[in-house]
Amino acid sequence: SDYLPYDIVKRPFRVQEEYKPKTGEIELGTTYQKDYNAHKIQPVTLVRPLERKHTTGGKLDTIPTYQDDYRSWEVQRREPSKVEHIYHPPTEKFGNSTTFQDDFIPRELNPRRSFKPPCVAKVSDVPFDSTTSHRTSYIAHQLEPRFMRSKEEYKPSNQPFEDLTTHRNDFKGLPGQLTKSCKPENVKVGSSAHFNGVTEFQDRFQPWLVSLPEVHKTKEYVPPAGNMDFNSTSHLDYIKHEISPAVTVRPVSNGRRTNAPFQGNTTTKEDFKAWGSCRQEIIKKQQEIPKPTGKFYDLTTFKSHYIPHQIIPARSFKPTHAIVPNSAPFQVETMYRTEYTPKKQNTCPANYPSPPGYVYVNTDSHGHKFFRQLTPELSESNSNPVPKEVAVLS
Repeated sequence: SDYLPYDIVKRPFRVQEEYKPKTGEIELGTTYQKDYNAHKIQPVTLVRPLERKHTTGGKLDTIPTYQDDYRSWEVQRREPSKVEHIYHPPTEKFGNSTTFQDDFIPRELNPRRSFKPPCVAKVSDVPFDSTTSHRTSYIAHQLEPRFMRSKEEYKPSNQPFEDLTTHRNDFKGLPGQLTKSCKPENVKVGSSAHFNGVTEFQDRFQPWLVSLPEVHKTKEYVPPAGNMDFNSTSHLDYIKHEISPAVTVRPVSNGRRTNAPFQGNTTTKEDFKAWGSCRQEIIKKQQEIPKPTGKFYDLTTFKSHYIPHQIIPARSFKPTHAIVPNSAPFQVETMYRTEYTPKKQNTCPANYPSPPGYVYVNTDSHGHKFFRQLTPELSESNSNPVPKEVAVLS
């Protein structure tokens, strides 16, 4: 009743403009191609220095300085300085309770109140009307034909393909020697002596007495006495029924046959046309940058400014004399060992059934005993000691 239909305005449709190729030729020149200056390139020569072999005719001494100067020391086993502490478990039973047991208060579970409305929705008896505002207000509009771009015809290039690569241009087939195999020659080891014909197995073999395997004889079949009853429960209880043959569901032919030839033409066979195909030539862009000619100038700034210097060997700062071991005994005393003072461990008053220095006060509902500690403190009125109440859990 409150619905107000609105006027539907057609959405503006953007018409695609038809593609119009630009006239004229594209200028393919770049600033790099315009400002590039071709230089003469010469082959690069290796700047690797010659291999220097420092070899002497003398014999190499393989004993290192550590092995030559090392002296073995007699090491004595160090005694542990750990204080022996033997654990003695308590003999009395642990009866203390936890803070959770002390502070926990059991509460009753309250059922959650249901917020579901008590009334039940009634199903209407009116048939369902499937009419919607979209169905009633929808206006079918005719679509405009879609713009189709025409396919450009392929035009092959008239320039021949230049398939000369740098490898094919610069490669020079130099004759080389075949690599020699490092595999040792297979020399067959043979002897010209006559074979005796007696082996070690034949010489030392001792024949053993072997008993023949026992042949198992099959028992003679004895047929059972009496006649065999071939009747079964299925054979006795079976009831034979008369079954009519199944009728085929094949439709009955009317017997009409046509003598006209079969029409085997299809749309593919009629519309298909064999096109002549030829191999496409390779398209190669024309070489624009000329190839360099002449010898390559391989002198670098490092090679021109490098000054070879003579290498001075590093001086060894290792002392020439060996360390003489000291014969005095090793002092094992430390500041911690000399200044350590063991502390006395105090026992908790809760371990005693009646703690010394405390007076029993009362016991609460949870079974906790409260004690009062006797501490001599002077009051303002008189000089009598006032006992200080301290809660001690037992």
